Amino acid sequence: MSPSGPSLTLQADGGSRGNPGPAGAGAVLYDSQGQEVAGLSRYLGVATNNEAEYQGLIMGLEEARRLGAGELSIKLDSELIVRQLEGRYRVKAPGLKPLYAKVKGLLQSFAKVSILHVPRAQNARADQLANQAMDRRS
Repeated sequence: MSPSGPSLTLQADGGSRGNPGPAGAGAVLYDSQGQEVAGLSRYLGVATNNEAEYQGLIMGLEEARRLGAGELSIKLDSELIVRQLEGRYRVKAPGLKPLYAKVKGLLQSFAKVSILHVPRAQNARADQLANQAMDRRS
């Protein structure tokens, strides 16, 4: 994408009721004024918490790319995923390796990316969307 595309903030989350169990992913994109431009929610079937977290991130990255974002600020409450993307933790779980690779590929779509670990309380909208997906199971 071009560097002249909009600057967006992505917050993503995922969860599983049981680990693994019925899982859902949520992602929300905000413009530079903090207005929500997209809210996404998807039921994943049976998955682990970490798989669901990655799926939420992938869903948000794909939407940010579709919207033509040039710069992307990513805020996640999953310390594991943030540290894996920073290269501080290795990706050991076989189920996470393809998801990690997909995220790394999608990140190449943006001119500038920052990734920040935030407390769960600061990721409430994405968490709400993930829970809606689990509640609907659709």
